[in-house]
Formats: sequence, structure tokens, C-alpha cells
Amino acid sequence: MSTLVANHNESAGSAPGGNLPLHEVPIWQQPDAEPFVRIEQITKQFDGFTAVDQVSLDIYKNELFCLLGGSGSGKSTLLRMLAGFEQPTHGRVVIDGVDMTDVPPWARPVNMMFQSYALFPHLSVESNIAFGLKREGASYNDIKRRVAAMLDLVQLEHLGKRKPHQLSGGQRQRVALARSLIKRPKLLLLDEPLGALDKKLREETQFELVRIQEELGVTFVVVTHDQEEAMTLASRIGVMNQGKIVQTAEPHEVYEYPNSRFVAEFVGSVNLFEGRICDDQVDSVSLYNKALDMTFFVNHGISCAPNQKMTLALRPEKILLSREAVTEKINAVSGTIEDIAYMGSLSIFRVRLPNGQEVRVTQPNSSREMGGRWRTGEPVSLRWGENSAVVLTS
Repeated sequence: MSTLVANHNESAGSAPGGNLPLHEVPIWQQPDAEPFVRIEQITKQFDGFTAVDQVSLDIYKNELFCLLGGSGSGKSTLLRMLAGFEQPTHGRVVIDGVDMTDVPPWARPVNMMFQSYALFPHLSVESNIAFGLKREGASYNDIKRRVAAMLDLVQLEHLGKRKPHQLSGGQRQRVALARSLIKRPKLLLLDEPLGALDKKLREETQFELVRIQEELGVTFVVVTHDQEEAMTLASRIGVMNQGKIVQTAEPHEVYEYPNSRFVAEFVGSVNLFEGRICDDQVDSVSLYNKALDMTFFVNHGISCAPNQKMTLALRPEKILLSREAVTEKINAVSGTIEDIAYMGSLSIFRVRLPNGQEVRVTQPNSSREMGGRWRTGEPVSLRWGENSAVVLTS
């Protein structure tokens, strides 16, 4: 994951509300930081349909920001408005302090890399990368120097004379990235940049993309529907749903502390339980689940009315599978194994609870025998810690 800081002044003081020096605090947490990209109340409508709905978002210099959402969530439309390919119905876009709302795409300090890569099949790798500089009338020596630097950056120095059809998918992706970066844009927009790659190559390329972004220091905004890709790439993630950004946070916060049921279900796998508040303190909350006759105890407060109905989110890897019988019904429940999926590095269990609810549990196969320890139909208990779950208020 890309970890970015705003200020490299070693004499800076401590961060507000923490012990980290200011230069080690992410830029979006620094009170005086100025956004590099500012999206202000942007709305985009198509024939009465609202694709993007009053979105406001600040993105900071050198950040690798991911817009994550499903099909039709509005993420690509928002990216196209940043590029200038779509005009907002309302609102404005500011880049590096300049209002770009009515500026055409070719006049913006922005480049965009598409999922298809759109390489010219009749041109060599070098010529594809150099295309934009040649259109601008750059000198031969300048083009040669900058193309060589880009080939070195994307580790394709030995392939400059090849044509796109002679390259692998990952190599074509890197050529497209080099072509997008050679004109030194202030902002690079990437629309599903790894979507055309197979799973293994996509995982390898994710780390390459982070390396290149950190080496160049260019601000990246990436659109993806792949949760794992966003978690790997991003300094921060903006989760989109129905044209709105529903949560903006660092990857670990989006996963561990989703702010809504939608985010909890969309990002990763999750078990959801209903319950009513039976005790709400400043630093803890208890929910009683009548169907299971058990209490969920969580070590964070939510400040709500007693007996209010809430949803609790519990990730599968936070649950401990055991044969030990349940005695106290606090963060523990009995069940029966319905199915087991052996995935190599981990096993996935579907456990049926007494009320008929199905719970998903994942356990690492830390030894070679782990995957075969359990049997379908076996009675088990499920346990988790007080800091394992989160109570959702929406």
C-alpha cells in the first residue's frame, strides 16, 4: 500500500492528537494541507438520470487515490469529469489551485490511461511512448532522452523496438503507463488500469504501479471495482454507491471500520448480525440478539438510545473455530459446519447457527494438517474478541 507524507521538514513538531512528528503524518491528516485536486459539489445528469450526485472530495499532491465502486456507481463518470471529457451539470473541479471546470481536456495538466491501453499496433514501443512528445514538436534529443528514461522506469529498456503484439499483457500495460507519464502530467487518471490482466499478473503489476507512482511523485487517481486492488494500491479509498461517495478513508479503516452496511458488505466478506442495544458506555457497547439468546460485546461506544436496533459486522478471519463448548453466551455461539472449502493458504467454513443463520469463517492453514482437521456436520463453537466487530449505525 502506498504510504505518503506531506512535509519532509525534519524539525517539524508533533502531529495534532498523536505522537508522530508532523512530517510522518499523512498529508490528508495535516490541518494546514492544501488539496491538490478539489471536487466541489459535483453533479452529473444524463437525461434526468443522476450519475454523480453532489460529490465533494479533496485529493492531495503525490497521493494514489482509488475510487472504488460497482458498475453504475458513478466512479468512471467522476473520473471523466476530472479529465474534462464530461462537463458537470453542477459544481466545479479545481486542480492545483486553478478552476478547470470549463477547461477542455487538452488544456488541462492531466493525462488519462484507459483499460484498453489504446496502443498503436504499427508503432514500436519507443514510438508509442514518444507519440505525445512528437505531436508537441519536442526536439529529437529531448524525445530520445525522455523515452529512454521512461523505458528504464517501467523496466522495458530491452523491448523498445518491439511492436505491441510482441508484448505480454503486463508489458503492454507498462507501455501505456509510460506513454501517459512522459508528458509529465500533474495528475494521472487511470480507469481500470489492470482489468485486462489475469489474476497473477494483476497482483504483480499492482506493486509495480505503486513503485512507479512513488518514484515519480505524480498524483494518481485510479478507478476500480476490485476491492483487493484498491486495498493494495491506495493511500486512500473513496467508496462510491449510487453516485455518492459513502466513505473516504485509508484502506485499513475502510475494511476494519466501515461506516455503513453497504461498505461492510462491498469491501471484503462480512457476517452481519442484528441486535438491540442493551448497554452503551463511552468506550463499549453491548447488543442482545434474541434469536441466538446471546450478547455481542464491542469495545467502542456509539451513543444511541437504549433498545435501539443495530447491525453488527464481523469479518470471517476474526472468528476462532473451536470444539470447546460454549458456556457464556458473550461473543460466543455454537453451530454446525455445513461446508468446508480448502483454498491452500486458508480454509473457508460455512457454519450454521441454531437460528438458521449461516456464518462464514476463514482460518489460515498454518500447518499441512490444518485443512483436514475439520469435518462437515461437526458441531463447533465460534468465538471472537471484543475488538473484533464493529457496530453499524446505518
